[in-house]
Amino acid sequence: MRTNLIFGTLLLIGGVLLLITGANASHSLADQVSNTFYGRFTQATTWYILGGVGIGLVGLYLMLASLLTKRT
Repeated sequence: MRTNLIFGTLLLIGGVLLLITGANASHSLADQVSNTFYGRFTQATTWYILGGVGIGLVGLYLMLASLLTKRT
């Protein structure tokens, strides 16, 4: 049980870090130009943001599942 909690915490932290990296990358010159001409971010920035959200949600699920399970 504790392994899921630790692994979930690490995934949540990793997801938040990826999300922060994507948010910072969205302010780069390449992303500003891409957003101006195409109306969207570059693929790398999009993958950072989507990956961060996905990994963060999996980590949060593992943490909550570990904390809410009945300990025997």
